[in-house]
Amino acid sequence: MVKLDFNTYKDKVMGCWAGKNAGGVFGAPFECLRQYNDIDFYTQDLSDGPPPNDDLDLQIVWLNAVERYGRQVDASILAEYWLSYIIPHWGEYGVARSGLVAGLKPPLSGSFRNQYKDSNGCFIRSEIWACLAPGLPEIAVRYAYEDAIIDHSGEGMYGEIFCAALESAAFVESDIRKLIDIGLSYIPNDSAVARCINKAVECYDKKLDIKEARVLIHNEAPGTFGIIGKTTIEKDPDGMEVGEPGFDAPENVGFTIAGLLYGEGDFGKSLHYAVACGEDGDCTAATLGAIIGIIAGAKALPKKWLDPLDDKIKTLCINLTTFGGLWVPNTVTELTDRILRVTPKFHELHDIDLLAEGGYAINCRSGADLYCPDANCPKGHHAGWYLRGYPTKELIALSPNAVRHNYLSHVVVIDYGDDIFFDSKETRKFKVIVINKDILHQQMWCKLKIYTHEDVILPSGAGFSLQLTTFYGDKAEAEIEVDASQFMGGKLELLIDIAFEGRHTNTPVKATFLRRYN
Repeated sequence: MVKLDFNTYKDKVMGCWAGKNAGGVFGAPFECLRQYNDIDFYTQDLSDGPPPNDDLDLQIVWLNAVERYGRQVDASILAEYWLSYIIPHWGEYGVARSGLVAGLKPPLSGSFRNQYKDSNGCFIRSEIWACLAPGLPEIAVRYAYEDAIIDHSGEGMYGEIFCAALESAAFVESDIRKLIDIGLSYIPNDSAVARCINKAVECYDKKLDIKEARVLIHNEAPGTFGIIGKTTIEKDPDGMEVGEPGFDAPENVGFTIAGLLYGEGDFGKSLHYAVACGEDGDCTAATLGAIIGIIAGAKALPKKWLDPLDDKIKTLCINLTTFGGLWVPNTVTELTDRILRVTPKFHELHDIDLLAEGGYAINCRSGADLYCPDANCPKGHHAGWYLRGYPTKELIALSPNAVRHNYLSHVVVIDYGDDIFFDSKETRKFKVIVINKDILHQQMWCKLKIYTHEDVILPSGAGFSLQLTTFYGDKAEAEIEVDASQFMGGKLELLIDIAFEGRHTNTPVKATFLRRYN
């Protein structure tokens, strides 16, 4: 355990957003270009300040949610903010909005028919969680997961989890190789994101030229971000393969790490190497700028890069017309100050002395405790932060078709299995799982009552009585069978009312199925 003093924390938070802002502006003109970009400074006219960039926008929306709900924010709350305040209808953002409007909760909104679920839209949102949980990567990761599953799953989600863990650890650890290893400990070893990161490390260790590294990282898990919009694809002169549309997070996170390694601590050189790799140049450079900014702090960042931006932030994707809208910061300084004010609320004053001279200090993990805890550890490292019903590795490994509903005493999971479709030719089964969050201190019976359309039959019955013990994480499970052969609608909904004998708790949840049209 180490203490992060207030002034150091403030400098690193400021460095995070100043670096993020600079990297995003630097790389923006080279977004969606498959080419080697040999540039070393801004190419835009910045006389009127920085151009708007979406790499910061969504995190400002998340900050507003945290300011209101503190550490209670989860995918459901963030999704409500998404529908109210986030504009884009394209890519993964558009797929998520379409799913949410149709009534699909996260993670279904991120996984269902989402061609862009493995793309870049969420790893660029990792910094807010790292800044709110500095030196506490397990906590940062759990919130990054809630964020990611709104519009991503799989590799896209792994990208945000890796970045959040690395950035959180960077508040207390400056060794780049250790930071990479810490981030990797939170994602599957065989994931494409992990493979591209390891390829970047391998290329650097072999002292390969960045031009060669660019091709090798790309071909480890080929993406298509650099050829978006092209109607004909010619053979790439550098040998870069064509991948599946939307499969973009692995190589772009790999390019970010390549910039971090090849830049060897130099801010400008690091951004140069990331943007040189092409593809999603503003996202890679922005994330890299944030990482270096956290490690070094704002005071150590070159004025050459910060002065042209004049501390200003310009947003692109936030709906400012909604009644009772968001408070959007105009500067990096204002954004930093707001995070510093909300952090004690986010921590619920845990281990923070608000009256300390010179500001509060934060108790952080260090050394081996920064790595992801073993999946067998029943309460992880941070039980007080942790009551979401699953250890961290199990949470990350959950099926994208398993929808969680968090309550004070328990978690309800609707596990749809392989998909969320039904048809008239066969019965459909799904599971309802109730998990004790260590608040139910007495053994009790959990009662399930299922309500649905009058022409839908429930062969397994409409009522279940399940025993739930006092043990943390204990699960009660029911498999429900549905016969919709006489149902004519396109959307099938079931209401599951969950009650506990001897307690006032009553939590109805909905299961939603879509008709499969052959």
